[in-house]
Amino acid sequence: MQPPETPAPAGPFSQSEQDAVYRAIFTRRDVRSQFTDRPLSDALLMRLLKAAHHAPSVGFMQPWNFIVIRSAAVKAQVQDAFSRANAEAVGMFAEDRRPLYSALKLEGIATAPVNLCITCDRTRGGKVVLGRTHNRDMDIYSTVCAVQNLWLAARAEGLGVGWVSIFHESDMRLILNLPDHVVPVAYLCIGHVDSLYQTPELQAKGWQDRLSLEDLVFADRWGNAKAPQD
Repeated sequence: MQPPETPAPAGPFSQSEQDAVYRAIFTRRDVRSQFTDRPLSDALLMRLLKAAHHAPSVGFMQPWNFIVIRSAAVKAQVQDAFSRANAEAVGMFAEDRRPLYSALKLEGIATAPVNLCITCDRTRGGKVVLGRTHNRDMDIYSTVCAVQNLWLAARAEGLGVGWVSIFHESDMRLILNLPDHVVPVAYLCIGHVDSLYQTPELQAKGWQDRLSLEDLVFADRWGNAKAPQD
């Protein structure tokens, strides 16, 4: 057996493996209303958490923790916090957008069998962390990579995931008993689904279209609109 520091051979995946990776990326959806009542097994949940735990992290600090929420009482508290914040959010949009906003279902807190809060411990790794010396927020960015790993793994497993972001952080801190140095990065609803929207739900319901990739790619410097060719 080679020592762990010995590089392993690199190379592209097989065509079928590549197709599976891109399929997970392109068909991943933010799920709000399609959750079934089928329970999520501990073994399956641990596979998702393992995928999240193998996300890249700057300085290998691994700043994440995972709070698994199955309690109906805790979900009810989170639902109340969401409802209060969502009522405030309606008034933040232009008047002509408010009816559509109010018609959108933006969470599956009560219907998803598992809620998951992924946090970032801002003290993980000590005061000086390799790669974080000049950008303190690299721990937050690393935690978001864990969210994406879990989301793609869930899609591959046939599960739906919804990210709930409409709440006051102070409410979430109180409900989940978070210490001051821990930041709630993502509150996710996870469960089995029988169907998914063919396009992102907000696009399907007329809230926003996908931007053109060609308009977002610059060459060498900001504004040099010379995109690479296919």
